[in-house]
Amino acid sequence: MNHLTQIANKLAEYGLDAMLITSASGEHYALGMDGEGVCIITPNTVHYSTDGRYIEAAQEQISGTTIHQIGRDKNHLQLAKIFLKQQGIVHLGFESDDMTVDSHIRWAEGLSSCILTPAGTLIPSLRACKDEDELNSMREAQKITDESFTEILNFIKVGRTEQEVAAQLVYEMLRRGARKTSFDTIVAAGANGSRPHAIPSDRIIQSGMFVTMDFGCMVDGYCSDMTRTIAVGAPTEEMELVYHTVLSAQLAGISVARVGVTGKEVDSAARKVITDAGFGPYFSHGFGHSLGLEIHESPNASASETTILQDGVVISAEPGIYLPGRFGVRIEDVIVIRQEGCDILTHSPKHLITL
Repeated sequence: MNHLTQIANKLAEYGLDAMLITSASGEHYALGMDGEGVCIITPNTVHYSTDGRYIEAAQEQISGTTIHQIGRDKNHLQLAKIFLKQQGIVHLGFESDDMTVDSHIRWAEGLSSCILTPAGTLIPSLRACKDEDELNSMREAQKITDESFTEILNFIKVGRTEQEVAAQLVYEMLRRGARKTSFDTIVAAGANGSRPHAIPSDRIIQSGMFVTMDFGCMVDGYCSDMTRTIAVGAPTEEMELVYHTVLSAQLAGISVARVGVTGKEVDSAARKVITDAGFGPYFSHGFGHSLGLEIHESPNASASETTILQDGVVISAEPGIYLPGRFGVRIEDVIVIRQEGCDILTHSPKHLITL
């Protein structure tokens, strides 16, 4: 699963002779493999260099590309310089959204015959809309998270700690074929649930608590992401009210998400439900974010996002209400934007589950 042709076809639009890719996510998008190397794409050819740790994988997984192994006598920069001179490259784009200042100085000095041109939006603009191969990987990752959620319901009980639940979730995802988690797993019980990015602790789950779990995994380099809040023991009327308000807000946002609307419009539909219920000040983040090779990509579904959503954009749908020092509720699915609405990749139940 590589996107070399798509990148090559974008070069003229950016006024580039070639594109230099040095980021891990850019490398995976371009070549379809995880390594630590440098990729240069021209309209007609591709140069890739990596080290001995990844050379065999590169030779097995990458086709139509000249592959070089770096060593003590030839590093990435030296190999790139030779290739660029042979190709007569002048305008060389680079990932200005990722490259550090120090790295830019090093590349600019080493490639003095080239004009390094910021092209930080070239690859993200392509990555925003997922193709079917990418979506299939994300579907598989979401399937693993769904299955892991089903299993964790049999594990959670009074007396378990947040850390124990988090560790079990990670285990369930990995044993089902995930390569790794797509971010640090969040498990927040009781008052810790008012912190959207709570770190699992030795806090003990007790009867009458909400437990919020936010977790995901990676398959073929692509992320899943989901959040569910469940009750351990009977919830209070207030807890039920907050839960159903969040669920109604999520469904409202999902109902307007389609090609042609902005992320701001999606966020606004969900935010109105929470505000009308009197919890507006306690919804402290956006409705959702894009995800793919990274857990946070663009465009977003937030109050400031004016980008028009296109077919194949993947965003999370995760409104929440957080009452400081008391409890919190967040419900999250992953959705794919389509012409007449959206496809929901997450299939776990969203009714209030009480254990």
